[in-house]
Amino acid sequence: MSVPVPRRAVLRGAVLLGAAAGATALTQVGGDHDARAVATRVDQPDIANCATWGARPPSTNVSVVQSRPNKIIIHHTAFPNTTDYSLAQAYRNSRDIQNLHMDTNGWLDSGQHFTNSRGGYLTEGRHGSLYALLHGQTMVQGAHCVGQNSQAIGIENDGIYLDVQPPKALWDSLVWFCAFTCQQYGIPSSEIYGHKDFNSTQCPGLLHDRLPELRSAVAARLGG
Repeated sequence: MSVPVPRRAVLRGAVLLGAAAGATALTQVGGDHDARAVATRVDQPDIANCATWGARPPSTNVSVVQSRPNKIIIHHTAFPNTTDYSLAQAYRNSRDIQNLHMDTNGWLDSGQHFTNSRGGYLTEGRHGSLYALLHGQTMVQGAHCVGQNSQAIGIENDGIYLDVQPPKALWDSLVWFCAFTCQQYGIPSSEIYGHKDFNSTQCPGLLHDRLPELRSAVAARLGG
């Protein structure tokens, strides 16, 4: 004996079927990019802001560029390769960089936008960089690469990599953070470069040789 199905259930089932059909049609008729973007959204990694790691205030106001950056530039600090992979060391490193950039270079603040430690901890570099990244529409003008400071996000990776590879924790963090930055600003994964691509320098050492690997890994995180 058949059991009558309430009309409300029938209507609900029709709505669900319609939604499923719509989603299928979206995927089949030019909507696969949008569906994939939702499915592969990159979560925000933990990023300590300037106040958290004890930054000094800038000597003057930072400049905000009213447009999105179009590329990412990878650096290494050229500091000795510490074996202290702790969060506390990541904060000390951020303070050391800021002191060097302000007291020796005469800059108004840290030159880079973000720093990645050997333990894989991320910190904000120049004040305002994190706020701009999370909102995805503007950028703070940096001081990390001549000719690119108003259009490229600069990421310092702690250590010197002229003849040794970075720790896995640093590499994994770099991939995640680059993917998140690309997502936030709409930067293609192909637009990730090294400092030496624009200025006469050895920076970022062997990380430059691995840029094709980095671009591919970031593209995979973005679903591309």
